[in-house]
Amino acid sequence: EGARLHATVHAPAPAGLPAAPFSLPQVHSVLLFAGMAPLFHVVLHQPEIPNNTGNIGRTCVALGCALHLVRPLAFDTSVHALRRAGLDYWPRLAPTEHDDWPSAVSALGDAGAPRLWLYSTKGARPHWEADFRPGDALVFGSETRGLPNSILDAHPDRVVCLPMGEGERSLNLATAVCAALCEGVRQCVERGDCSIGPSGRLLLASSNR
Repeated sequence: EGARLHATVHAPAPAGLPAAPFSLPQVHSVLLFAGMAPLFHVVLHQPEIPNNTGNIGRTCVALGCALHLVRPLAFDTSVHALRRAGLDYWPRLAPTEHDDWPSAVSALGDAGAPRLWLYSTKGARPHWEADFRPGDALVFGSETRGLPNSILDAHPDRVVCLPMGEGERSLNLATAVCAALCEGVRQCVERGDCSIGPSGRLLLASSNR
């Protein structure tokens, strides 16, 4: 279920690893070898708008998170398309694409993600009541349909929402993911799983598992 992209990453190699370049499918293995497990896994179920996914990818890079895309996708993720869109940070992200939801769940289990948190406007539990832990998977539906009932009904105790005013339909997907990750980071900092350095930058532990 690995990523379909095969661009090249030119970056200094962590100690004990061969020198770059690394192919994209190798990047997550390199990070895990170096003890840099993703803080969270962000899962986009059948996303439709490439700009949203691009913004979410940038947020994941900034916060040390992994991105998972569940097919079918409504846009092209080829290297040519990404270069044309100017997503120069995409090689550092190395997103994983999954053929379907069961494949994604299976892969997340292999990645050590212990719990799913399903974001939905159908939920009534504010997401700050969730207990976010490093390695958790935050799952979001498509821009027009959200998560299907089959997924929500299978994990009713994991459905959370971002509270909005009465009558409002939804938040932008990229905005929702950023809000969700920032709440997760806040909880992790309070608990000591990671910290904020003197410069205001997020300092991740050597291993987040």
